[in-house]
Amino acid sequence: MRLAHDDGWNMPADRPFYPPLPAYYRNVRIQLVFFRADPESLRQILPEPLQPAADGLCVASGLVVPFCSNYGPFQEAFVQQKCSFRGEVGWYCSHVFHDGPCGIAAGREIYGTPKIFSSLEVSEAERTMKTTARLAEVPVVTVASTMEAQCRADELPALAPSWRLKIIPRADGPGPAIKQLIEGSAAAQEQQVHVAFKGRGTVSFDPSPLCDLTALQPRELLDAFYLESSYCEGFAKIVYDYLADRHTAAGI
Repeated sequence: MRLAHDDGWNMPADRPFYPPLPAYYRNVRIQLVFFRADPESLRQILPEPLQPAADGLCVASGLVVPFCSNYGPFQEAFVQQKCSFRGEVGWYCSHVFHDGPCGIAAGREIYGTPKIFSSLEVSEAERTMKTTARLAEVPVVTVASTMEAQCRADELPALAPSWRLKIIPRADGPGPAIKQLIEGSAAAQEQQVHVAFKGRGTVSFDPSPLCDLTALQPRELLDAFYLESSYCEGFAKIVYDYLADRHTAAGI
């Protein structure tokens, strides 16, 4: 079928690599470990105009998705840093380690989620969950946590807004064709939390020639949480367009 001038979802146009939103997730198991890092190390990771939080708060996570309607099952680990944008406090998603090809393409192309193809090892034994992400067989981040006491989902620190940097490179020379700051938490809809636990956790970053996050090595470990939930994922929000708004950048 001939593609109309203003139509299209992704490539190939006649048989897209992944279907349109929304995407439905079922029985996702996720662990979240909060920690404090050197605030100056956050400054080196955050893109302008985001500003690091003075308390150096970060979160590392590992998750298992047994069912996703759009991308199939996958495993993932990610790191976020607390920061602010135009006076609003939120989180920046700097690195996502992911083992599913469709999810990587969709995450990067739709939301600007910084997904990197990785090997993920997730284990659950007794009351613990452990996630290790590797690049070229070299470990990058390991997250481990316990499930000690049942809690309410609203006891978790809010991870919204959740900003990502979406960049699509130009085809006719260096530089971005698209550069936008995306607010990703707006995409999460219809969340049902099946169970939530609070416990203790550890986070470790290993030196890697492909992705070295050791500057984020925890100075202090805080609470850890475990959730099992189902939800759907729709469209996010563009909160700042670097190319369209470049003339106002000095006034951010």
